[in-house]
Amino acid sequence: MSNVLSRRVFAAGGLASAASLATRGSIVAADTAEKTAAGKPSGWIDAHVHVWTPDTERYPLDLKQYSVEDMKPSSFTPDQLFSQCRPSGVDRIVLIQMSFYNHDNQYMLDMIKAYPGVFSGVGIVDHQAADLVAQMKKLASQGVRGFRIRGRADEVGAWQRDPGMAKLWSAAAENDLSVCPLINPADLKMIDQLCTMYPDTRVVIDHFGRVGITGEVVPAELDDLCRLARHRNVHVKTSAFYALGRKKPPYKDLRPMIRRVVDAFSPQRLMWASDCPFQVQGIHDYDSSIALIRDHMGSLSQADREWMLRGTAEKVFFNEPS
Repeated sequence: MSNVLSRRVFAAGGLASAASLATRGSIVAADTAEKTAAGKPSGWIDAHVHVWTPDTERYPLDLKQYSVEDMKPSSFTPDQLFSQCRPSGVDRIVLIQMSFYNHDNQYMLDMIKAYPGVFSGVGIVDHQAADLVAQMKKLASQGVRGFRIRGRADEVGAWQRDPGMAKLWSAAAENDLSVCPLINPADLKMIDQLCTMYPDTRVVIDHFGRVGITGEVVPAELDDLCRLARHRNVHVKTSAFYALGRKKPPYKDLRPMIRRVVDAFSPQRLMWASDCPFQVQGIHDYDSSIALIRDHMGSLSQADREWMLRGTAEKVFFNEPS
């Protein structure tokens, strides 16, 4: 895939010792606890962020597909993330496993463990693995609440006939986990079919299904996205503003698309996300992303904004799976 959202390249600052991470995690947890109301953190949730490390000995890349030279930016540690998100009132984050590590989720898992209560995770598994369900359950016990699926157009087109994909969608429903497709607009019809086949599976569509990636929001593609709203378990991330529409802050050209998606799904099935570190490159910055929902959607009520900026992601990704 050729666009900025299709090949994820990443690396992060060096990993501290286990003792250092445990200490830092305790500090972060204490800081979060200070900002609670009724026992819950009161800050916003960023539902889509990537962190990574240049320590490729401890956390090796999938060298069949990627090299160290592909890792851009070269560093995005939790500390670097916190420097971006905390000034905007974000105190919890959903980490997304990225393709450089392929099915090796260890770095993400270690960060979830090091910062208790701060991170949740979306992992990647080999859906053809014989022990797929056991892998999913083990990852869920370590803080993973969803599983990313992605592929070329021909692969996505075959998902409804793939026994491994059937097992993944079924196991997600049975264990109160989410399937998180990273897809292109042309794939939305296939996701519609899968949602019909597996109505009990919770689905979270990344980045509006990339509607608007070409520089304009194509009405027919937006129609396909909004048609998914008839499936009660489909959610959408209103995210990656840097890569959609005119691709320029403050991203106000995306407001009609957001309004349409709000009307179709309701705020209770939408969640904001930055897609850092890609959101903080070049002319783009973190606060401009959250500000589009927080400050520039005048048609949203305060309750609507709270669902999109915290409530929905909390319900989906900071739950305890059954």
